[in-house]
Amino acid sequence: VAPTTPVCEVPSSAMTGTVVQMSCKETEGSPPSEYQWYKNGVALLEKTGTGSARAGNITYTMNKKSGTLLFNTVTKNDTGEYFCEASNGIGLSQKCSVKRMQV
Repeated sequence: VAPTTPVCEVPSSAMTGTVVQMSCKETEGSPPSEYQWYKNGVALLEKTGTGSARAGNITYTMNKKSGTLLFNTVTKNDTGEYFCEASNGIGLSQKCSVKRMQV
C-alpha cells in the first residue's frame, strides 16, 4: 500500500540551545514507510555516528524508521523551512506541507 500524506510536527519557534524534536508519521503505508527530512528543500543527511558528521556541523539525529528529527541544541543556523517525505517503494512518495521553524 502506498503511503498517505504524512503528518509533520515542527515547532514554529525554539530558543537557542534547547532540545527540539520534530516528528513525521503516516499510518497507511505497507510495508511501513521510511521518512526523509528536508531543510530549505535540501535532504538532510542521516548521521552515522562515525564522528565525520560532526565536522559537517550536524547538530541533529534523524531516524528514517520512526520519522523523528532531533536537535540536541538548536542554533540560529537551524532556522529554516522543514518538511518530510514518506516512502515505502510503492506508489509515489508523499510530502507534508512545509513548516518554518524560527530559532
